[in-house]
Amino acid sequence: MVRPGGPHRERQNIMSRRITGFTPSGELHLGNYFGAIKPLVDQQVPDRSIVFVSDLHALTLEHDPAEVRRRTLEFATVLLAAGADPARSIFLVQSHVPEHTELHYLLESATGYGEVRRMIQFKEKSRDSDRVRVSLLTYPVLMAADILLYHAGEVPVGADQRQHVELARDIATRFNAAYGPVFTVPHMVNPPVAARIMDLSRPTAKMSKSTSSGGTLRLLDSPDTLRRTVMRAVTDPGSAIEYDPGNRPGIANLLTILAACTGEDPVDAATRFSGYAQLKHAVADAVIATTDPIRHHYAELSHDPESVRKILRDGVIRARLIASDTVSAAKQAIGLLPA
Repeated sequence: MVRPGGPHRERQNIMSRRITGFTPSGELHLGNYFGAIKPLVDQQVPDRSIVFVSDLHALTLEHDPAEVRRRTLEFATVLLAAGADPARSIFLVQSHVPEHTELHYLLESATGYGEVRRMIQFKEKSRDSDRVRVSLLTYPVLMAADILLYHAGEVPVGADQRQHVELARDIATRFNAAYGPVFTVPHMVNPPVAARIMDLSRPTAKMSKSTSSGGTLRLLDSPDTLRRTVMRAVTDPGSAIEYDPGNRPGIANLLTILAACTGEDPVDAATRFSGYAQLKHAVADAVIATTDPIRHHYAELSHDPESVRKILRDGVIRARLIASDTVSAAKQAIGLLPA
């Protein structure tokens, strides 16, 4: 049975509720920090900000079970170290809230095969694989459940995930039209420009947490490792230092990183340097100054993993107050007999 005032009570504040998820594959890096972590930290509002580690999404490809568990706790700890505040955000692990998978199935019952089959990420990730998991095909529907479960009005998303949020909007609209107004139709929020931090060894490719590369600035890397990575960064022919992403992507990427760390404008920052080495040293200093507090706080939290687990358990309790109402409303609307 839907609790009195349940979903209707939640809709009073839905437009300002924002959700951000992190799949525990690879390692979190500077692009993740400026593109997703810092914006959520800066915009946390009690009971309206939801931050979660999407461990179920890590199961769509071949994986090591022990590694998924390890990275799930690591990601949660890094997010806390970077400023995710359980007093101002609902902070949880996806699989700890069973309503995610329960709503996933209900939404599959309102989604066409063709809709998920044409998702670009599915085509790309399944193209060279002999064994494609069904979860890879239906992962966008689970992502829709993640969003719709909490009546999120805002979803910060990069270009690679826009199609999935559009699918969530389509599913919500269709379900509401067919069965009644259960879900909030979310809208996308563009990430900040700083999210476009590129790989230092391939400045035309976005920095990736899943791809092994010598050009990634990982949040938990030591200062020496970060400095070596920056000093080895690919630059451009000639010696001019100017912010020109189209023609000089290597230098533009270094200036973008410097600007993200210091708050400067990359065009103005370019005028301060007379050579590549001088610029790289400044970038390395700025990156280390940005990541040092995160790394130190992470080390402190890692010494007491039970405290992190308690934060996650508390987040589950808060999350399920919203999620259980949503699932109850969806089950009733779609025609299931209440227990």
